[in-house]
Amino acid sequence: MSGIDRFTRLIRYVGPYRTRFIGGVACAGLVALLTGVYAWLMKPVLDGIFISKNETLLFLLPLAVLAVAVLRSGFSYCQKYLIISVGNRVVTDVRQELLFQLIRLPVGYHDTNTTGRSVSRVTSDVTVMASTVSGVIRDVVQHGLTFVVMIGVIFYQNWKMAGLSLIVMPISGLIMAWAGRRLRKLASTAQERIGDMGSALQETLAGIRIIKAFGREDAQAEYLKKINRAHFQSMQKTNQVHSLGSSYMEVIGVLGVAIIIWYGGSLVIHGEMTPGEFASFLAAMFLAYDPIRRLSGTNNQLQQALAAAERVFDVLDLETEKDKDGGRINLEGVSRSIEFQRVTFVYAGHSVPAVREIDLSVKVGEVVAFVGSSGSGKTTLLSLLPRFYKPTDGRILIDGTDIQDLVLGSLRHHLGIVSQDVVLFDDTVSNNLAFGRVGVEQADIEQAAELAYAHDFILRLPQGYETVIGERGVKLSGGERQRLAIARAILRDPPVLILDEATSALDTESERIVQLALANLMKNRTTLVIAHRLSTIQHADRIVVLDRGAIVETGSHEELLRRGGVYHRLHALQFQDVTRV
Repeated sequence: MSGIDRFTRLIRYVGPYRTRFIGGVACAGLVALLTGVYAWLMKPVLDGIFISKNETLLFLLPLAVLAVAVLRSGFSYCQKYLIISVGNRVVTDVRQELLFQLIRLPVGYHDTNTTGRSVSRVTSDVTVMASTVSGVIRDVVQHGLTFVVMIGVIFYQNWKMAGLSLIVMPISGLIMAWAGRRLRKLASTAQERIGDMGSALQETLAGIRIIKAFGREDAQAEYLKKINRAHFQSMQKTNQVHSLGSSYMEVIGVLGVAIIIWYGGSLVIHGEMTPGEFASFLAAMFLAYDPIRRLSGTNNQLQQALAAAERVFDVLDLETEKDKDGGRINLEGVSRSIEFQRVTFVYAGHSVPAVREIDLSVKVGEVVAFVGSSGSGKTTLLSLLPRFYKPTDGRILIDGTDIQDLVLGSLRHHLGIVSQDVVLFDDTVSNNLAFGRVGVEQADIEQAAELAYAHDFILRLPQGYETVIGERGVKLSGGERQRLAIARAILRDPPVLILDEATSALDTESERIVQLALANLMKNRTTLVIAHRLSTIQHADRIVVLDRGAIVETGSHEELLRRGGVYHRLHALQFQDVTRV
C-alpha cells in the first residue's frame, strides 16, 4: 500500500464528522484570506501614512488592522477547535477498531507477536497517527490556503517579481520529497524499537521477583539500557533528517528573498515601483514562504504518521477468527463423542509436527487423561479442540460433525478450560467469576464458589466478593486463584472440560482442596485432563500416553503399569527414588 493509499484510507475515517471538518476548512480559508489582507494593508500603510502623510488613513488603518486581527483570531480558534476535535474522534475510532481487531485475531498471531509490540500499536502508533488527522490536515488546510492567497497577492502586486520568486519552489519540492522518503523508513524503525522496549519492560516487571531472587537487577538494567539506546539512535537519525530538511528549506527561502530584494529594490530605485508596493509584495512573499516552511515540517510529521499507519493497517487487514470461520452449524450440545481422526499439526515456521496422526475417540461422560514428558504434544493436541489452531491434516469431530463446520462461538460455548496458568483480571471477585456467563445472579456466583471450595476464603477477603484481586490475581495464593478458575468454569456450566495441568504448581494441601473442587466440576461432564502429577489421574477412565507428538499407549492406570512401557517409566520417576530407575 502506497503512502497516498494509506493517507486516503485514514482520511475516510473523517467521513462521519464531515460537517465539523468542512466547518474547520471554511474557517481555515477565512484565516488564510485575512492573512492576505495583512500583506495588502502594507501598501496603504507605507504609501498613505509614511509617505503621503494622510491623517485619515492614520486613523482608519490601525482600526482596520485591529479588526482583521480580531476576526483572524476568532476564525483561527474555530478552525483549530473543529479540526482537532475531528482528529481526536478519528483517532478514538481507529484505536477502538484496532483493539477489537487484536481481540479477534487468532491465537497464532499472538504467539508470534509480543504483547509489547501489540500495545505499542494501540498506544504509540495510533497516537502518532493522531498528528496526521488533528495536526497535518489542519496544517495542510491552513498553510496551503494561506500560500494560495499569498501567491494571489504577490501576482496582483507584480507578476514579474512573483514569477521570479517561484523559481525556488521546485528545489523546495525535491527537498521535501527526499526528507519524506527517509523519514518514513526511519519512523517505522523507531516505532519497532518502541514496541521492543514495551515488550522488554513488560517481561521485566512480570518477572521482577525472579530478577531479584537471582540478583540480576544490574544485568536486566543493562539489557533495558541497550534497548533504550537502540530507540534513542533511531530517534536521533529521524531528528537528523528532520533538522537537515528544515535547514535546507530555510536557506532556500532566504535565497528567494535575496533575489526579490535585489530585483525589487532596483525597481524602486528606478521609480517603477513605490516603496509601499514593494513592502506589500515583500510582506506577502514572507507570508507565502512561511507556509512552505511549515508544510515542510508537516510533511515530516506526515511521513512518521504514515509509517505508523502502515503498522496499524497491517494489523487491521489481517483475517480475524470470524473472517476465517467457515462454520455454518450451531452446536446444540455434545451427546455422543469427540473424535480425533488422523490429526496432525505443525506450528508455523516448524518442520517437525507437534502432534502427528492422532486417532482417538472420547465418549460423552468419560474422563480421559493425557500424560507424557514435556514437549510431547499434550497441550497442543487439546488446543486444537477449541480451534485455537487448525489441524494441518486430519479432522476433529463432535457427534460426527467436523468442528471446522461448527460456528466458532457455539463450539467454544460448550467448552470450559481450567489451566495451570490462571488468568484473572484486575477486578472484583464477582466479576472474575461471572466472566464467562452474561447476566448471572449473585446467588449463582456464590453457589459456584461453594462447589469450588472458594466461598470461605472469599468471605475472608476485605470486601468479600467485591474485593479487587489485582492484576492476574496477584493478591491471592496459587490455590485460591485455581479455585476461582474452577468456580468460573462451574458457573459457565460447559458439557466438555479441558483441564491443563490444573494442580501441577500447587502444594499438597492446596492440591487436595483443588482436587475436591475439580471433582465437583467434573460431575456429569466429558473431561480431558492434561496431567503432570500422575497421582491426580489414577482414577481416569482412560489414560493416553503421548511421546514426541504421537500416542504410544492407551489404557487404565493399572493396565499401563502392567505393560511396563512409557507410562510405567513416568510413574517410576515420580514415585520411586530416581537413582534406582
